[in-house]
Amino acid sequence: MKLFRPVVLAALLVVAFYFVTTRFSGSGVPSWVTHPSHVDLTQAAAPASYDSEEQNNIAVYKKALPSVVNITSTAVAYDFFYGAVPQQGMGSGFVIDSEGHILTNFHVVEGARQLEVTTSDKKKYKAQIVGTDPVHDLAVIQIPEKSVAKAEIGDSKDLVVGQKVYAIGNPFGLSGTMTRGIISSIRSLKGQRGFIDEAIQTDAAINPGNSGGPLLNARGQVIGINTMILTGGVEQSAGIGFAIPINTAKAVLDDLVHLGRVRRPEMGIRTVPIGREVADQLGFAADSGLLVMQVLPGSAAERAGLHGGTERVLLGNAPILIGGDLLVAVDGQTVEDQQDLSHVMQNHHSGDTVTVTIYRGRKRMDMKVVLGESQGAA
Repeated sequence: MKLFRPVVLAALLVVAFYFVTTRFSGSGVPSWVTHPSHVDLTQAAAPASYDSEEQNNIAVYKKALPSVVNITSTAVAYDFFYGAVPQQGMGSGFVIDSEGHILTNFHVVEGARQLEVTTSDKKKYKAQIVGTDPVHDLAVIQIPEKSVAKAEIGDSKDLVVGQKVYAIGNPFGLSGTMTRGIISSIRSLKGQRGFIDEAIQTDAAINPGNSGGPLLNARGQVIGINTMILTGGVEQSAGIGFAIPINTAKAVLDDLVHLGRVRRPEMGIRTVPIGREVADQLGFAADSGLLVMQVLPGSAAERAGLHGGTERVLLGNAPILIGGDLLVAVDGQTVEDQQDLSHVMQNHHSGDTVTVTIYRGRKRMDMKVVLGESQGAA
């Protein structure tokens, strides 16, 4: 009997092993697991409907998308051995007329040896730079195709904080992407080459690749050109993006298309801003303004009779020239610093006549100045 006990025990172990392995393997599934030939889903009672907000989102996208393009720029860099290495960048733009002109950012096409435009229907075209405005980060390029849908251009004059806006572009190469937000603020923005007045700040997600694409209002009209984001060191949206107001672009489009550059107006003066404290110290008749240190030879200011400084003094540690006119207004708009003057000049063209208000000593004077074309002065 003792001889059979190991045999019986081994048999019991085998049976137990078989039971366990078959019960928890695929061949021994629980009885409640079923395999129907048809899955019975709970279907929606009616086709999907959209609320009014969704309908407006869809309408804006359908209206604007056909005019939005992706721009691939190819530049040439050089490696350690001075070998040419092509580098590609991506951005966005939108068609503005029936001639195939496209508005975008200057930094999207800067340094490009080759430009390729892809339209919303996936067609590709070689593009040519027509005109650039580095100060306002604007550029116009052109493709040979004339039948691409045009964007509807709006007005950025009366925008308000809280207004709903949409951005369409090519973020991270994802073409045809739309994001939505509001206007967070209207503020002056210092770019790499100058000030952009009344720049549109928005919380609509703007990421690398959105640059040059349109910022739209709730009617699908272009009110701005997306240009930059604040990232905090990470190259992605942090809820603070900026767009150039479309009116800034409209003011220079004719020059960009016809001349390839902007005929920016100037008076031909070198100035320094004067505040209340310095004005009191120097005995000026006004509390603030722009002190004219130099009038450039042959400039509009010289022809109008403005006076520059004659005596060198130190303002803090910086030498300035005093004795010249103190500019306080242009066409009735108060001017306290170079940004104020830049704002006024953006509303004019070379050849325009403006009324300049100055103090010469204690005497207040109005002078007519026919603006010249900018060569780098005010």
